[in-house]
Amino acid sequence: MKNMSVDCDCCAVAEDPCIADIGILVSLDPIAIDQACIDLVYACSDPGKPHLIERIESRNGIHTIEAASEHGFGSREYELIEVE
Repeated sequence: MKNMSVDCDCCAVAEDPCIADIGILVSLDPIAIDQACIDLVYACSDPGKPHLIERIESRNGIHTIEAASEHGFGSREYELIEVE
């Protein structure tokens, strides 16, 4: 998660990135990785965090993770293992 913008990667005219670098995450579970990414955004101290969180919340971004989990596409549970 580096140089994250509030806009989708597919947006032709995306806003400049608002969060610099939180790290790299890997998982075989797409729901767990999405939940971990969201949790790291909320926990970070990057000054661009409020702008990204406002965009996520104003568009009910967590709903996708909740619905995918409820439909059995993965789990919102995860364990972060830091590798240096």
